[in-house]
Amino acid sequence: MPRNVQRRQQILEALAQMLEDNPGDRITTARLAAKVGVSEAALYRHFPSKAKMFEELIEFIEDTLFQRITLIMQEEEGVTARCNHILYLLITFAERNPGISRVLTGEALTGETERLRHRVNQVLERVETQIRQVLREAELRESLRPMLALPEAANLLLACAEGRISQFVRSEFKRSPSAGWEQQFSYLMKDFFKEVPSTTQSVTPRQPEASSQ
Repeated sequence: MPRNVQRRQQILEALAQMLEDNPGDRITTARLAAKVGVSEAALYRHFPSKAKMFEELIEFIEDTLFQRITLIMQEEEGVTARCNHILYLLITFAERNPGISRVLTGEALTGETERLRHRVNQVLERVETQIRQVLREAELRESLRPMLALPEAANLLLACAEGRISQFVRSEFKRSPSAGWEQQFSYLMKDFFKEVPSTTQSVTPRQPEASSQ
């Protein structure tokens, strides 16, 4: 790996670690430079601004989540399993990356440019769109339809995962977001769907007409 790429990676890892080590604090470039062991000028040789550092962290979040969501869609068939795995992925990703979980909730972006909060919102909206697509396909694949309208059903599921991540951040990473998730998700799925008539109809072959003699 080229030296400049290694240094960029080191800076991003230091930023994520500082977000974890100092929950609630705003990270300054001076403190970040000290953490990395370089001057502020050296930081700016690799990143034009702190906003660009956060932007690359958000890109890392998006790339990691959607690479794994693609695998989930390939490996899982049922709507319940797909939704559960997508939401559990989001929760455990935050749990394994506490500093980055502050970026996901927007808490670490307080005082930063509005563009960064918009980018995080886009990532989560993309997850919600994926869940909505899974729910939409359930009617065709399994003759199941959410009891709620499709947008509200997808939003409810994402809100449950987001709420757990917010609690994790608010507790300064003491409250595990994944603990008890399976039981809560199972309860959430009770009466979540209703069965609908299959859209595929069997067609009775037409009998050939008797020819007149």
